[in-house]
Amino acid sequence: MTASRSCASFELPEGVAQLRPIFETGLTVRIIRSVVAPIFVGLLACSPADASHLVTGNGFGFVVVTPENGTITKLYAHPYSFVRPEPGNPLSEGIETANFIKELGWGGGTAANPSADYEDDSHAIHLRRSDGEGFCFMPFGLGHPALIISWEPPSAETRLTGRSVKWSHPVSSEKVVPLLGTEMHLLGFEGIEESLLLVPLGKATNQLASPQRPLVGSRAWALISLESDSEVIETARDFDRWRAGLTPRALVRWEIDELEHWRIRPTVHFASENERHLWRQSEVMLRIAQSREPNRPGRYNNGMMVASLPDGVWFTPWVRDMAWATVALTRMGHRSEARAALLAYFNARPTGTMRAQTAGADYQISVVRYFGDGSEEPFFTQEGSTNIEFDDWGEALWVLGEYLRQYDDPALLTASTYRGPLYEAARDYIVWPLLANTEAYKEGLIVAADTSIWEERQKDKKHFAFSTAAAIVGLRDFADMPRHVGDETAHAEVLKQLAELERGFNAAFIRGGKLRGTLEEGVKNDIGGALLQIINVGVVADPAVIHDTLERMELLRVASGGYRRVRSTYTDPAIFEYWYERQEFLFVDFNLAELYWRLGKNNEADAILKRIVDKARADHDLIPEMYVAAPCKLFPGQIGDPTGALPMVGYGAGEFVLQILEREKLKAHS
Repeated sequence: MTASRSCASFELPEGVAQLRPIFETGLTVRIIRSVVAPIFVGLLACSPADASHLVTGNGFGFVVVTPENGTITKLYAHPYSFVRPEPGNPLSEGIETANFIKELGWGGGTAANPSADYEDDSHAIHLRRSDGEGFCFMPFGLGHPALIISWEPPSAETRLTGRSVKWSHPVSSEKVVPLLGTEMHLLGFEGIEESLLLVPLGKATNQLASPQRPLVGSRAWALISLESDSEVIETARDFDRWRAGLTPRALVRWEIDELEHWRIRPTVHFASENERHLWRQSEVMLRIAQSREPNRPGRYNNGMMVASLPDGVWFTPWVRDMAWATVALTRMGHRSEARAALLAYFNARPTGTMRAQTAGADYQISVVRYFGDGSEEPFFTQEGSTNIEFDDWGEALWVLGEYLRQYDDPALLTASTYRGPLYEAARDYIVWPLLANTEAYKEGLIVAADTSIWEERQKDKKHFAFSTAAAIVGLRDFADMPRHVGDETAHAEVLKQLAELERGFNAAFIRGGKLRGTLEEGVKNDIGGALLQIINVGVVADPAVIHDTLERMELLRVASGGYRRVRSTYTDPAIFEYWYERQEFLFVDFNLAELYWRLGKNNEADAILKRIVDKARADHDLIPEMYVAAPCKLFPGQIGDPTGALPMVGYGAGEFVLQILEREKLKAHS
């Protein structure tokens, strides 16, 4: 995932002014990343990077807070960036999720020492200033996109001067709704389908509310998004039951206590307090990232997980990132969340939209990602091209295998899904389509050309080692499942095809004693960070090949001290990938640490992980996509600063959790 941060206004360079409508419709850097036409760096001139934004969420929505001043800058009505496809425009990003807030603060604008941070490694954000303190969070115990905000000045008599909210859209209607002994306000906004219910919680202030300043009448509020005004009474009652008469401060404590009850007691030995805090915060990030919206006609997204949480960028479910996040939940012991994520793969719809590019095979797992409503979105570039990422199908099988290894859940294979019982859906709409998209190579098979893990442009598709390796891992995990349901024919066929893929992989991607990233010759992918993952999952075991891969990783070392993902072949700084592929990619760092542990190089591995942990601890325990290795307008800041999409979920919190668990297992057997 990629992202620019705090982007300021810009002027389009001569020759690309025709792209202005694209940039003005909210499309973000992830789209630009795959553009084939040169895009000038000046398009996305950004201010220097500050501390990362904080995010709270409850599976129904997200809130973003700027820690430098404790200001809320986003309140999303749903837990994803795009609600559904745009009718008549299949290659657009879709209909954007409603955001209600541009800026919401407390007290005067000149108070000293503002700060914000997570309270007790939770999702409750503690706001502090010289003129008081407050909290904001979205409660998991309430099944609605609700933001709870509170503010406590130094004394009860303090007048809250300058308190106001700037809405992201003009208010089109306001109704006073007297319910449950209080006056609630229902706001409608121009251009937003959802409404916002304002519920006062705290003691009344000495100021009078007005349509322009609706939040000054109380020091604590609940802001609840409604998809329909007809939901007001039911939602108000749900909220009242959840609140149970508690004060705003008591609600914060109750929420954190409930979160502690949800946590799984870690079985690992942490190397430091910093590591323990990062584990706890990562556990929360994984929970925040998962949609808890119930499935209903036209929306099938329950359990899906976004790739990154919102920090000035969009955020949406990717098959690949979700796989890492789900396996992390599985191995941690969060069974219900892992099961929900797994079932989300099998209940998403409509999928199978790219059959013309998948040998005519219908399939269930998206070839890239999903819209918020659960429908497939094959990522595209500005040339109108879609991506095909066959590794996604192997990764979905890997997730299924990991879950079944961890838990005794025989009912899962017969669970009802969109395409029938789960086992049959996995066999007929993942395994068979995957095998239908293989090609003969020498004495075996390899997966057909695709865009794979690093999302190459479809016009430049290649035969990637990672896609064939993902197929091998996924089919290994699936191979014994047919026996559990008495399907011996499928069992035999999968084992036969698996053996051919293993032979094909060795012939195609291990050449001259070296593990290669693609069948096709080329400097860019010949050595890449994805090769480390291939080794770590056991597809490659030859010590000489592993040693050679480690030696060649030095070709990817960058100025910040870590490793980039590929050897970029772009020479024109006007092209986005020129800069993107020169930054340090934490997914690669994590996988290098794991490989060092596997080889008994514990000091080297520990040093890599400690660096990530300590840097995250200095940034609210958030893990970014990348560190700055080549400062530029797209990725501003000092060398080593967090950059890209942030906070990352699967490739951030999920990867960290998996690395800690793998470290413990490997050290226990060393």
